[in-house]
Amino acid sequence: MDIAGKKIVIIGAKRSGMALARLVTSLNGKAGISEQGPGDCVTQEFKDWAFDHDIASEFNGHTQEFVEEGDLVVLSPGVRFDAPPVGWARDKEIPVLGEIEFAAQFCTKPIIAVTGSNGKTTVSTLIKDILQRGGHRVCLCGNIGFPFSEFVLDLDDKDYVVLEISSFQLESVLDPDSPLRSGQSVQGFKPYIAVILNFSQNHLDRHKDLQEYLEAKKKVFLNQGQDDFVVLNYNDLQLKKLASEARSRVVYFDSPSEERKSSNPNYSAVLEVGKILGVDEESCREVFQEFRGIEHRLEKVRDLDGIDFINDSKATTVEAARWALRNIDRPIVMICGGKDKNINFSVLTEPVQQKVKKIYAIGEARQKIRQAFDAVTGFEECEGLEEAVVKARKNASEGDCVLLSPMCASFDMFTDFEHRGRVFKEIVHRLE
Repeated sequence: MDIAGKKIVIIGAKRSGMALARLVTSLNGKAGISEQGPGDCVTQEFKDWAFDHDIASEFNGHTQEFVEEGDLVVLSPGVRFDAPPVGWARDKEIPVLGEIEFAAQFCTKPIIAVTGSNGKTTVSTLIKDILQRGGHRVCLCGNIGFPFSEFVLDLDDKDYVVLEISSFQLESVLDPDSPLRSGQSVQGFKPYIAVILNFSQNHLDRHKDLQEYLEAKKKVFLNQGQDDFVVLNYNDLQLKKLASEARSRVVYFDSPSEERKSSNPNYSAVLEVGKILGVDEESCREVFQEFRGIEHRLEKVRDLDGIDFINDSKATTVEAARWALRNIDRPIVMICGGKDKNINFSVLTEPVQQKVKKIYAIGEARQKIRQAFDAVTGFEECEGLEEAVVKARKNASEGDCVLLSPMCASFDMFTDFEHRGRVFKEIVHRLE
């Protein structure tokens, strides 16, 4: 795609938006940024850079005129695909791409794309680790916190790109027969290996139903060809059904006949990716043994008077919380809540009843969480995270575990799950 001299309107000005503006400028395009929120969502460094490079911008709302001046519209991941700027662009037949697909137009290295409702960060990190163990040079980016567009022009010394991808980043991916491809020289997002780990209720505050959420997820492989691979979870019925839609070679992980099967499904997925890429199994298992987890995912923060404090802030779904409950073998005092993603919490009734002594709920979803669990375990609502941690500490006993596993988004009280996890750790380290 040649964007030299073309006006690229970027919707959303935060981390991805800033990276997109720099990418467009590096490719001699004319970047314009439209942001719904105030101008303080970008750094002063970026403001200075944007001024020096004559970057047009608007804040505190999108305007139709600004969007319609673009030759191409690119969406940051946080922008809904049904947002007004997308409709304005479509009415004027202006192509609309998401940040991932736009950056992929300029990627010269094979992409391994990992998506799923849970486990994306762990699996993406492990794939990076096994490739590095095998002597390969790897760029890890995407939903893991580093925009693809920030690195795509700096891959000369890399062999592979590992992308963690959410449904938000996939929903705008163009289908193979999209009329927007006509005359625009737009290549579809086409990873060499696409991995879908699992599928469960998530992001139903963004997607109207589970089917729409699934349609977004499967776009990770819809542009693949016969020389590509899609790696699917054998034990997930919804994902097994997708195999018939794939043009690429289907590989299952966690299947009964799997020679390299692991008791951990995330490890099984990584083993299959390693097999495709020629990484020997022994090297993979060495990486697994050395792996100490990722920050904010079942991260042990502190042992205080025989009580473990665990930061699981990245658990923004009930299935992620289920994984935490399954893998903790101590009585649990649980802190949860945040911004509701229209999730049915009651599916965790049985494990909560079996393993959780008491729940301290915070955030917008706390009353909904009460409705799900008040009858099966002790329950108390708290105004904020610090109050919840202090009360959990007071009421936990030696041998217990205080677990932050929110099952919710963080945006009602924090900038993101990482911010929430850092605050939790700071509070825990202040306890006496």
